[in-house]
Amino acid sequence: MRAASMHAQMLVRSLRRSALEVSRPLVVVGLRRSYHANVVDHYENPRNVGSLDAKDESVGTGLVGAPACGDVMKLQIKVDENGVVTESKFKTFGCGSAIASSSVATEWMQGRTVDEVLAIKNTDIAAHLKLPPVKLHCSMLAEDAIKAAVQDWKSKQSQ
Repeated sequence: MRAASMHAQMLVRSLRRSALEVSRPLVVVGLRRSYHANVVDHYENPRNVGSLDAKDESVGTGLVGAPACGDVMKLQIKVDENGVVTESKFKTFGCGSAIASSSVATEWMQGRTVDEVLAIKNTDIAAHLKLPPVKLHCSMLAEDAIKAAVQDWKSKQSQ
């Protein structure tokens, strides 16, 4: 009886290990089939992940969230004396579309003036990533985070 029990436990462990090894690639395969290559690229290779010093007067921070799905996005910009974004970073807790939207936004902000950054719209991000309608809220979060980061930076400049 004891040998049979040990054999059963080993079999269960083996199956669990196999399930874990198999399930991970299936998620990526599923992502590749469901999303455009731009989403997959920015999800698998996100650009500008990290944080800037929020206490720095040249840094603006935008923190937004979507209570319905649990996505939280933090975008930060560093602006030089000419009003040009020299650096941008993000940290996002959310789905692949939210991460990709954050990554694209940070790329598009760098080298632009604050006014040009404010012209970045969620529809532009969604079109670039070819987001399905059910994921448009992710690009909306990115636009809201951009606006919040610029507003934070502007509030520091008026002090």
